[in-house]
Amino acid sequence: MGNAISCVPYSPTVENQVYLPSAFQESRTDVLHAMMRANPLATLVTVSEAGLVADHIPMQVRAAVPHGLLRGHVARANPLWRRHPAGQEALAVFQGPQAYISPSLYPTKRETGAVVPTWDYAVVHAYGSLRFIEDAAGLLELVSSLTDAHEASRATPWKVADAPTDYIDKMLGAIVGFEFSITRITGKWKVSQNRNAADQRGVIDGLRAAGDAQSQAIADLLATRGGSSGDRS
Repeated sequence: MGNAISCVPYSPTVENQVYLPSAFQESRTDVLHAMMRANPLATLVTVSEAGLVADHIPMQVRAAVPHGLLRGHVARANPLWRRHPAGQEALAVFQGPQAYISPSLYPTKRETGAVVPTWDYAVVHAYGSLRFIEDAAGLLELVSSLTDAHEASRATPWKVADAPTDYIDKMLGAIVGFEFSITRITGKWKVSQNRNAADQRGVIDGLRAAGDAQSQAIADLLATRGGSSGDRS
């Protein structure tokens, strides 16, 4: 597989990191992987001759050294696998739960009025290198593993082998797989840890009363990560 793109090697620096006050930092690999598995549709950001490109791809997370391995595939018609320079760093962004936080949830609003709205969320940024997979055996193993992972919770899981062999062979010819070796990873859990204990309780109660899954998830994260800090974002 040829790649004619010439690109200056990318060197990560502090400036390339997401803005991350210490109160919101999450660095535990098992916690980060769990969030990625629960939200497998990632935004894969790569560099081409035209500039930055974003693709939205469901990925499987596997434990590996140093920070894990992501696996997925794209349509063969997608130029990603041809245009991405070998050795160039890529970024996979996994968006976890998110919720708008109204100032009305804070007891501080009633006491001083000195409050403003914010947005709480959890996100994982995984940086690493891409290796593309084109051989039939490798692709079959890849799609079978991805399928098994996503079908596991179903009462009657669908298997790749359930489809006709000639049909699967045709479908495999229309995709290119990839493995994304994670070289560094950052988690940002911004879930109102910077508020005082009373305001945090107000956020938890308000989000749980909202009843939707996203609000409930943020409330659960805050309930397990509460702790006041001066950092704000």
